Amino acid sequence: MPQVRVRFAPSPTGFFHIGSARTALFNWLYARHTGGVFVLRIEDTDAARNTPEFLNVIYDSLRWLGLDWDEGPQAGGAFGPYRQSERADLYRDYLARLRASDRTYEMDGAVYFRISGKPQVIEDAIRGRVERTEEKDFVIVRSDGKPVFHLVNVVDDIAMGITHVIRGEDHLSNTSKHTELFHALGTPLPVYAHIPLILKQNGPGKMSKRDQGALVEEYRRRAFLPEALVNFLCLLGWNPKDEREKMPISEVIRLFDLPGVNQSNARFDERKLAHMNQLYLLELPPERYVALALEYCRAQGAPGAEPGNEQYFREVALLAQPKLKSVEELPAYSRYFFTEDFAIDPQARAKVMGKGDPIARLRELASALDGADFSTDAGLEQMVQVLAAARGAGIGDYIHPGRLAVSGTNVGPSFYSLFRVLGRDRVKRRIAGFLSS
Repeated sequence: MPQVRVRFAPSPTGFFHIGSARTALFNWLYARHTGGVFVLRIEDTDAARNTPEFLNVIYDSLRWLGLDWDEGPQAGGAFGPYRQSERADLYRDYLARLRASDRTYEMDGAVYFRISGKPQVIEDAIRGRVERTEEKDFVIVRSDGKPVFHLVNVVDDIAMGITHVIRGEDHLSNTSKHTELFHALGTPLPVYAHIPLILKQNGPGKMSKRDQGALVEEYRRRAFLPEALVNFLCLLGWNPKDEREKMPISEVIRLFDLPGVNQSNARFDERKLAHMNQLYLLELPPERYVALALEYCRAQGAPGAEPGNEQYFREVALLAQPKLKSVEELPAYSRYFFTEDFAIDPQARAKVMGKGDPIARLRELASALDGADFSTDAGLEQMVQVLAAARGAGIGDYIHPGRLAVSGTNVGPSFYSLFRVLGRDRVKRRIAGFLSS
């Protein structure tokens, strides 16, 4: 059996869509599963819309996602060049072959392909048998001399030895045109596999570049973890035949195969993606997590990320790690660690101050702070336990007003960790300020 060769062929005409990322991923997974070759081919014949910026977006996005290509721009290979704008001579050669076999004619300056009129049949690796008959001839070279997508796509697949064409279901309608060209050029068909569409989160229809959450760049900017996004995309249209969701990429590669891809469309769900990101974020090694958090917070100009404050920032960031869905939540979540200018949440105040005698408990807590061990959570916990036992009160009677006074809210990290990281002086000052307000 010949070695599997698949390709991802994006156009550098815009930002990197989540659907394009999923198509690239499924091709990459199939290549890695079969020991095949993943080819990156740039379809850049639309000179009016192509830009170097968008070309770099493709390269950067694929690398960020961990989708390394075996052949293509910046990697080389025996079938280059890998940009269609550099392959014009090849297209002319194949066009000449079609002309020689009387499969073309010109009309209004354009070159048309003469269809066979026969049913075009493929055995799609995902959708099964698909049959369609082209009803009219179609343009393969525009009047300006530029070859169209259908011709260059087929020629490149032939010339690069592509064995499997894995692409979105929206391309299924093009396939009969492509099989007509394959047959006319006397070349065996590749295996086609049309993957389901990604539907927008709300309402009907395919997810477009204008829909919320549709661009890979958005997740990079928001400091999502690429491995979380890849794991999420794996499950958009494929499943491992069990209940698992979070899976290492090595396990996905081992299990991935085309018969396991669903025929039904997959609906994008940003809440599931956020949950997946949280799972990965929770397991992130401290050094990588803190570095990611610091980079993001500095880019946002968030308080606390200034040079010289790294050790305190690290303590705060690690304290917040179990509570975050994404690093982008860190500045808002941790704001009160870095400034005295924080608001007291009115709902939290009403809830905490409406039970028992929180002012008396706060005064007692303030009096006990000087004798407390702030070096460990256990030392602070012992202080509160002793205080509660001596006063005949509950531990929560001190924790809830204490948290409100020093953070302005009734939620957050461990109470004892909160006090330890803030430190004795800040805690005393904030409780005194709250009591006098």
